[in-house]
Amino acid sequence: MIEVVATLSRGPVFLAGEVLECVITFTNPLSHLSTSASSEMLAWASAQIHCQFHASESRVALPSQGAKQDVQAESNTVLIPSRGERGQCMLDTPPKILFCDLRLDPGESKSYSYCETVPVDGPPTFRGQSVKYVYKLTIGCQRVNSPIKLLRVPFRVMVLHGIPERPFPQDEAVAPSNPFLEEEEGGRRDSRLLEKAMDLLMINTSRRSPNLFNITNARGKVGKFCIFKIMYRLGEDIIGTFTFSEGDIPCLQYSVSLQSEEEVTQQHQRRPGQPVNVTGHARHQEACLHTAASHFSLPVPLNATPGFSTDIVSLRWRLHFEFVTAREPVEPATVLQNESEVTVWTGAEHVDVDTFSWDLPIKILPTNPALASYVSQFSGTNSIHI
Repeated sequence: MIEVVATLSRGPVFLAGEVLECVITFTNPLSHLSTSASSEMLAWASAQIHCQFHASESRVALPSQGAKQDVQAESNTVLIPSRGERGQCMLDTPPKILFCDLRLDPGESKSYSYCETVPVDGPPTFRGQSVKYVYKLTIGCQRVNSPIKLLRVPFRVMVLHGIPERPFPQDEAVAPSNPFLEEEEGGRRDSRLLEKAMDLLMINTSRRSPNLFNITNARGKVGKFCIFKIMYRLGEDIIGTFTFSEGDIPCLQYSVSLQSEEEVTQQHQRRPGQPVNVTGHARHQEACLHTAASHFSLPVPLNATPGFSTDIVSLRWRLHFEFVTAREPVEPATVLQNESEVTVWTGAEHVDVDTFSWDLPIKILPTNPALASYVSQFSGTNSIHI
C-alpha cells in the first residue's frame, strides 16, 4: 500500500493567471521492522488541472453532442482527469509526468512539486442554481497491471478582467534564462502578477464620489439616498445613507438587500422568458418613521462569486430596496412645556400605506486570494491509498 498526499502550497484560492503549486508526497507507510514489509512500486504518476461544467437540465438547454465514442475512455492506462465526474470537462491543461518507475522501501517517502498556470480563458469557480463551474487538480497514479487511481484536489478560481496578458517588459521575455534560477524567477513573476492584480483592484474600488438618488413615488418625494461608490471587492462593506428630512411623504420602513442575479442566455434557456434566479446574500431592515436620517452597512461575503459572463450564463449584482410609505401625514408626538419629561407616544392603530421597490446595479470584484482562503470550503489537501 502507498499513501499519496497532495497539498496546495499557498492555499486553495487562486486568481486566473497565477501559478498553482502542489506538493505531492508518496509514502510507503509500513515500518521496515514489520514482518510483512516490502518495497512498493508505482509505474507512473502525472497531474493536470481541469474545469468541470455541469448544467441544470430543467433550466439550461445545451446543444446535443451526439454519441461520441472516446477510445481512450475504455483504456485503464490513459489518464482522463474528468473520468467519473458529472457534467463536461470544458477546460484542461496538458498533463505533466511526475515520475516513472518509482520504488519505495518500507518507511520511505518521496515528494514531487507540480506547478501550472491557472488558465486565464476559463470561467471563475461558481456554484449557481443553473450552472456550476468546478476546478480540480487531478493526480493519476498506476501500479503495473492495475487500473489508474485518481486523487482530486478541488480549488477555487477568481477571474479579474483587465490584467494585461504580458505584464512584464518585453526585454525580460527575450532575455536569456538561467536554469538554476528558473524557480526563483517563476516565483518572482507570479508575485508580480498578484501585485498588479491587487493594484488594479485598489484603483477600481478606492475611487469615491457621492452618487445621489432622489427617492420618489407617485405621491411625491420620500427622501434621498447617497452611496459613495458602486464597485466593491469581496469582503468589503457596502455603506449607504438615507435622508428623509427633505421628503414630503413619510417613510415607515425600508429594507436593503444585497442580491446576485444568475441569468441564462436566451439561446440556452430551457423555456422562453425564463425568470432570472435571484439569491440574497445580506439584508438590512429598519423602521424609520419620524427619522431624519439613517444608514446601512452590508458585508460582501468572501465566499461569493464576483460578477462574470460566459456564452451560457451571466452573474450580476445589485442592491434591492423596498420602501413602505404612508398615504397620509403621520403627526409626531408633541411635548408641552408644563408636562413631565417622560412622554409615551402610541402609534396609530391603522395606517394606509404604499410599497415600492428599486434596484441599483453594482459591481463586485475579486479580492486577495490569501484573504479568500480563510473562508474557503476547500482545505487544499487531499489523500488516497493505492
